[in-house]
Amino acid sequence: MIPRLLFLTACLAAAAFAASPKPLYESNFEAGEVGKLPEGMMVMSGAFAVKQTSDGKVLELPGEPLETFGLLFATSEPADISASGRFFGTKSGRKFPTFGISLNGVGGYRLQISPGKKALEIYKGDEAKTKVPFDWTSGAWTQLRIQLRKTGDKTWLVEGKAWPAGAPEPASWVIRLEESEEPPPGRPGIWGSPYSGTPIQFDDLLLAPAS
Repeated sequence: MIPRLLFLTACLAAAAFAASPKPLYESNFEAGEVGKLPEGMMVMSGAFAVKQTSDGKVLELPGEPLETFGLLFATSEPADISASGRFFGTKSGRKFPTFGISLNGVGGYRLQISPGKKALEIYKGDEAKTKVPFDWTSGAWTQLRIQLRKTGDKTWLVEGKAWPAGAPEPASWVIRLEESEEPPPGRPGIWGSPYSGTPIQFDDLLLAPAS
């Protein structure tokens, strides 16, 4: 009886693994050259470069100048797609960084943590469209995931979630934006504004089919 139970458990686990969407792109920067930008990434602005830390390599954005910077990665996907990554920043007094991950290019949808507002927001281009309360922890890695799905002939749904890196991913999306305009074409991206004057780090970028 026990061997049969173990066999069934193994079969179910294998089926679940097989059903998981295969990533279209993933990078943890371990193969990147320190001080350089990894191949295939397109910098819109900012001195992004690979940095060696005690826990491995990450992509780092310097703490100055105090502007908004970003880069694009992976390939252009119109919809039914999900992007995620880990983000690290620190506050300085009452000054906070902001950072986020996006889909559909520069004019697309960005999921952003805005610690100064204590909010998790969805932007379309440079326009804030919706937000929910969010308590960010300075000096700790935060996981972000954004997803875009086509839900009808002329309807799309943008969803997002954020949680402490290393903790289980929340089962439900915490922020949503319904759209009636077709999303613009473009690659996913990462963004950072080092308003606290300290570097922002990025790691474990992933692009996969929507779930």
